[in-house]
Amino acid sequence: MTEESAPPLLRIRNLKKYFTVRDGMFSRANLRVHAVDDVSFDIAPGETLGLVGESGCGKSTTGRAAIRLIEPTAGAIEYQGQDIAKLDRGAMRALRKEMQIIFQDPYSSLDPRMTVSAVVGEALLIHKIGANRKAREERVVELLETVGLSGDHLRRYPHEFSGGQRQRIGIARALAVNPKLIVCDEPVSALDVSVQAQVVNLLQDLQAKLGLTYLFIAHDLAVVEHISTRIAVMYLGKIVEIAPSREFYLNPVHPYSEALLSSVPIPDPSLKRKRIPVQGDVPSPINPPSGCRFHTRCPLRVPSCATNEQVLAEVKPGHWVACQVRTGVVASGAATEPQSALTDGH
Repeated sequence: MTEESAPPLLRIRNLKKYFTVRDGMFSRANLRVHAVDDVSFDIAPGETLGLVGESGCGKSTTGRAAIRLIEPTAGAIEYQGQDIAKLDRGAMRALRKEMQIIFQDPYSSLDPRMTVSAVVGEALLIHKIGANRKAREERVVELLETVGLSGDHLRRYPHEFSGGQRQRIGIARALAVNPKLIVCDEPVSALDVSVQAQVVNLLQDLQAKLGLTYLFIAHDLAVVEHISTRIAVMYLGKIVEIAPSREFYLNPVHPYSEALLSSVPIPDPSLKRKRIPVQGDVPSPINPPSGCRFHTRCPLRVPSCATNEQVLAEVKPGHWVACQVRTGVVASGAATEPQSALTDGH
């Protein structure tokens, strides 16, 4: 947790990202996919915000739009008080050193034609870090050792490494330019379970050592629990709950959050958790439901859920939920989350 006086490192306000798709091969009509629809949150320096939800809910799109790897349709993206959504290409490129990303798939995110030295050192070359080639190579060796690999791996190619080792190379690449913010886009989902813990522990150690700030995107709630300061739950392009990590896992409030947590396996066979099934399939983001987007699958829905827009309301200090049944709070039209819901709750 951070102190109340500390301003957020990253502030997202009313972020939207719509993708245009054709309605059939021969149709001229264009449809819009509401991948991210009016999302707001803050990330304080040194914290980890875990962003969770089902596949296709908009988590990765949110993370990539937050650092402008893809251009947002609307909204403000403030990094250290500066709205980077308004920066031109040159100014944004200079800011790239401050924010990096670790991609989901370590097999496709590394160029198979490049050696480890070239992969990790590419950012150093682009941003003119290092006086010469020898200095850059020494920096690459340092980075590899920082993530638990040997400097002798410099001349090897990605196909010569295991999945966990490749992801460590991806982490070294992200660290090359000394960023403050790293978007971790499901960084362990493609790895074996035994390797996942090693990579998560590495990310935690690096955060403590280097003072990093993470937006940690995942669908595995068991993984997110051990690394996140706070949890934000997404459903169909919207954030439905934000809470401190321990509070979220002990007392989930939104029906969707309850269903997600009920599906997490418990390692102790003597303990049993009641499974809360979710009805039906996720609606299409091309034509999302009106009102509460979860109402078509929610066991607690009432008729007004189909028409009333949901707004985040505080149920406990720092714990905010967008569910009129649980909070009694609704809003007509587009809801704008209260600012206090987006911070760490201090």
